[in-house]
Amino acid sequence: MTTVLVANRGEIALRVLRTCRELGFGTVAVHSTADAGSAAVRYADRAVCIGPGPAKRSYNHIPSVIEAARMTGADMIHPGYGFLSENPDFAEVCAAEGFTFVGPPAPVMEKLGDKAVARAMMVDAGLPLLPGSTEAVDDVDDAFALAETIGYPVIIKAAAGGGGRGMTVVRDRGGFHDDFRRTRATATAVFGDGRVYVERYLDSARHVEIQVLCDAHGHGVHLGARDCSVQRRHQKLVEETPAPGMSDDTVHGMGEAAVRGVLAAGYTGAGTVEFLVDDQHRYYFMEVNCRLQVEHPVTEMVTGLDLVAEQLRIATGDPLGFTQEDVTPRGAAIECRINAEDPARDFAPTPAVVERFTPPGGPFVRVDTHVGAGYRIPPDYDSMLAKVLVWAPDRAGAIARMDRALEELELTGERLVTTAEFLRTVLAEPAFADGEHDTALLDRMARGRVGT
Repeated sequence: MTTVLVANRGEIALRVLRTCRELGFGTVAVHSTADAGSAAVRYADRAVCIGPGPAKRSYNHIPSVIEAARMTGADMIHPGYGFLSENPDFAEVCAAEGFTFVGPPAPVMEKLGDKAVARAMMVDAGLPLLPGSTEAVDDVDDAFALAETIGYPVIIKAAAGGGGRGMTVVRDRGGFHDDFRRTRATATAVFGDGRVYVERYLDSARHVEIQVLCDAHGHGVHLGARDCSVQRRHQKLVEETPAPGMSDDTVHGMGEAAVRGVLAAGYTGAGTVEFLVDDQHRYYFMEVNCRLQVEHPVTEMVTGLDLVAEQLRIATGDPLGFTQEDVTPRGAAIECRINAEDPARDFAPTPAVVERFTPPGGPFVRVDTHVGAGYRIPPDYDSMLAKVLVWAPDRAGAIARMDRALEELELTGERLVTTAEFLRTVLAEPAFADGEHDTALLDRMARGRVGT
C-alpha cells in the first residue's frame, strides 16, 4: 500500500492526510468546486476535483471518487466520517475495483448500519437493550400495541437513520399514529428507507460511547468511554473522556460488551458502540457507528494512540500491536465543536466569510480545523469550523483549560456567529461542572433562560 485517497473534506480530511504523511503514504485529496482552495487540497500530494458544491454531486458521488482513485494510482481509500463513510455500497465498490477501504467490510457495515438488524445482533451477543422492537415495525397498529406494552414515552427511530435525524419522541398515546407515519415519511425522504423501530425513551439519560479497535485476526480492544451528552437536536456539541461519575467497573463492563458485540458481527477497524446510561448507571445498547467519530481526538489525548494510524495498520492487514491490558488512559480530555451557528436562533447556520481566526494556544491544547482568515463558509456542508480540545490531569483542570481556550479563540466575520461563547456557558452550568448532566441539559438551560 503506497497511496491513500481521502474521500472527505474539511478538518477530518486534513487530519487524515497528516497521519498518512507521517506514515510515509502518498496522499490524494478529492474536492468539490466549493472547496477548490481548501487546506486539504493545498496539503495533499495530489488533488482531484470530483464535482460541484452539492455533496450528492461530489463527495457522495461514488463513480467520481472511484475514478479519482483510479487516475491517481491510489490503492487505499479513507472515507473520514459523514458522506460515504458508512455506505456499504461504497465499501463494496472499493473492494470490487481493487481499492482497500479503510473501514469494516461492506456486509458488516450493512448489517450494523441497519439499526433494527443491529439491535437483534446485539441481543444475540448478550448486550442489554431498552424495551422495544428487535426488528423493524411496518404496521402502525403493531407499533402502537408495542408502545402500549412498553409504556410511554417511546422513541420512533429510522432503521437507516443517523446524524440525529429520523427520530421522534412520543409522550402519550394520542399522537402516536401521526408521529409514526410522519417519522416513516421522513425516513423515506432522508434515507430512502422508511423502516422504523420503537423503543422506550429515557428522559434522563446520558449518551456514553465506547471506542473499539478490531483487527482482521479476531482481536479487539476498547479504549474507554466518552460522554457525549451535551447535544442539540440529538447532535453532539461537547464530548469528554473519561465519562464523569462512572465507575471503572461500569466502564469495563460496557467495554467488554462493546468488543464482544462487534467481534460477533465480524467487525474490523475503528468503530464506536453507543449506549444510553440511566440514573442508576445501567447501560443499554443504542447503535454502532462503523467509522471514525468526530470526537475521536479526546480518546487519542488520554491514550496516546493515533486512531487514524491504527485504522491504516488494520486496513493493511496488520494485527493490533497491543492488548487490552496495554491500554492505560491518563487524565481527562474535553472537545468542544465550534460551529457556524447562532445558539440564540435555535442554532441556525451562519454561513459567512471568516475575517479573523486566532486559535488558542498553550500546553495541552489541540485545535483541529481547516479554516483561516478569508475562508468562505460554504452553505452546502456541515457547519463545524473547528474542534477545540484540551487535556489536563483531572476533569476540573480540563474544564478550566477549555474555558480559557474558548475565551482566547478569535473566530470572527461579518454576520458570523459561532457556538464558542455558548459553550463557555455550558461549561459553567453547575450540572455540567459537577458531572451530573444528561442529554436534556440544553433543554433545561433554555427553559431557565425563558423563565428569567
